[in-house]
Amino acid sequence: MIAYDRDNIFARILRGEIPCDKVHEDDFVLAFNDINPRCPVHVLVIPKGEYVSHDDFSANASDAEIAGFTRAVGRIARAAGIAEGGYRLIANTNANGGQEVPHYHVHILGGGPVGPMVCR
Repeated sequence: MIAYDRDNIFARILRGEIPCDKVHEDDFVLAFNDINPRCPVHVLVIPKGEYVSHDDFSANASDAEIAGFTRAVGRIARAAGIAEGGYRLIANTNANGGQEVPHYHVHILGGGPVGPMVCR
């Protein structure tokens, strides 16, 4: 497993070193608008714990962290007004999965049709 890099951009955002357009924060997560949105609504949700990927998070996070993260994603989608019409969650994991930042995060995409599942 890849070691957690405390200098990744999301760790720096969590520490307040880099600003973000925050949409939600609680004990378990920070959520903010993506700086390069792919849909009308494009929110990144990151756990406050040091987890590299979904694999790391699902194996090592506490039950409270996992439940808190999952509930926060739903709250954020409902608050953004996209739950009823539908939205997509994306969690890229490691290099072959297209993960660019080595801090676990989920993309919430919505606000209109999000297109096909996977394109090549």
